[in-house]
Formats: sequence, structure tokens, C-alpha cells
Amino acid sequence: MRSVKIAIARAALAAAALAATATAAAAQPALSFEAELGAVKVLSHTYRVGAESANSEFDYVSQGGQEILFPFQRLSATAALGRHQLRFLYQPLEVATKSTFRSAVTIDGTTFAAGTPVDMKYGFPFYRATYLYEALRGGGSYLAAGAALQVRNASISFASADGEQLALSQNLGLVPALAISGRLELGSGVFAGFDATGIYASSAFINGADFEFEGSLLDASVRIGAPIGDTGSEAFLAARFLGGSAAGVSRYERAEWSNSLSPETENRLATATITIGATVR
Repeated sequence: MRSVKIAIARAALAAAALAATATAAAAQPALSFEAELGAVKVLSHTYRVGAESANSEFDYVSQGGQEILFPFQRLSATAALGRHQLRFLYQPLEVATKSTFRSAVTIDGTTFAAGTPVDMKYGFPFYRATYLYEALRGGGSYLAAGAALQVRNASISFASADGEQLALSQNLGLVPALAISGRLELGSGVFAGFDATGIYASSAFINGADFEFEGSLLDASVRIGAPIGDTGSEAFLAARFLGGSAAGVSRYERAEWSNSLSPETENRLATATITIGATVR
């Protein structure tokens, strides 16, 4: 009888362990990792630092060498649990160009004379965390909405080739945004999808500052893809619009030496990209 009780106890413990394992497995988020590679075309890009009356509105496309294609990449990771998704994104966005100015250009009070060779670096990479809830879901298709928090990491410079002149502006900050995402299964594993993250607001509305400062962001893409064999992974082709703006007069203290000298800025950027990518699960 004692051996029977021991056997029953062991069976009960084994069943409990299996149930706990199954419950833990069910509660584990599904992880996926995604990478995109392709090219970006700058559609329009203007930049001014300092009062409009004394500083130039510089056109990066027609004056600053951004008229060609540049490499583009994008890395992200997603944790999905039930109808919930948590996405983490790193988006490099750094463009280095050279140009000999054909007329005088003034950036943040620094004037580059006509005929000056200038090295320009426009760095605006960002990090983003996004939460999405799948409000509609079925058969692998879904429609989800949520919110995002983006960290901008801007570094913009104009330097004469001889090293004698430099206009530099660096900034680190947070950008809240709204997000929406969708996926439609087309059959045989083929799918279409879209993503959009964006916001338009002034800082007086968003973060309680006591001054108006326009800011906008739109990162929107469409894609079509298919499975890679029986691996559970997918390949896709994507087209994306990425752009934004910042304009106004900041009243925050210009504490770091790498800040622009003037608090007034206007930066407007619009780009289009074509990428191929893969999602690994």
C-alpha cells in the first residue's frame, strides 16, 4: 500500500510539474527579431539655426549633397504575448556629405564664404519602444494600436575643410507618439502589412513647457512578404516614409558647449526608403 501511495504521489507531482511547465510555456512571450537593408532618398530637407533675418535656410538637397541615395538599415525586436506586443527599435540615420558653397551661408551665426569647401554631418538616429494592443485578430491577421516613446539623438555639424570654422548642434530628448500596425494574411503564407508611428504637437501641449515649439514625426511603411521555407521566419519587401520637423525658439538653457549658440531652429526632413528584410522567430 505504501508503494502505491508513493507511486500516486510521484504521478501527482509529475503531473503538477508538467502542468506548471505548460503554464509557464504558455505565459512566455514569443520573441522575434527583424532587420532591414536598403536605400534612402531624401525628398526634401531644410535647416536653419538662428534668427531668420541673419541666418540662412540651408537646403541639404540642392546645396548640401543629399541629392543621391544613401544606405539605410533598421533593427528591431518584438515580444508578443496574447494580444499584446512590445517592440524595440534602433534606427540609424546618419548622412555625411561634402560641398563647396557657391554663395555665402550662415549657420548659427557662423558664415561660410562662397568658395568654402564644407564637410557636413547630419546625424539623427533614434531608439524607440512601442506598445501595441491587437484590437482585431484572427487567422494570423490583426489590427493593433498603441503608443510609442522615442529617444532622439541628434548631432548636426558644418565644418570648413581647413578646420577653421565649425557650426555644431547636438540634442538628446524624448518624443512621445501614437502607433498603429496591421497585418493581412493573403494565403499560402504570403502577407501584407503596414506600420505607422507619428505625432504632431507643440511642447507646451506635450510636456508642460511654457513656450510653443512645433514638433512632428511620421514613420510609416507598407510591406509584402512570404515565409522562408518551414523555418517560421519571413522575408519581405518594404517601402517607407520617414520624416519630421522641429521649429521654434527654445527657452531652455544652452548649457553644453555642443549646443547651438542660438535657441531658434527650424529643421524639416522628408525621406523615402526601399528595403528588403527578414523576420526571425
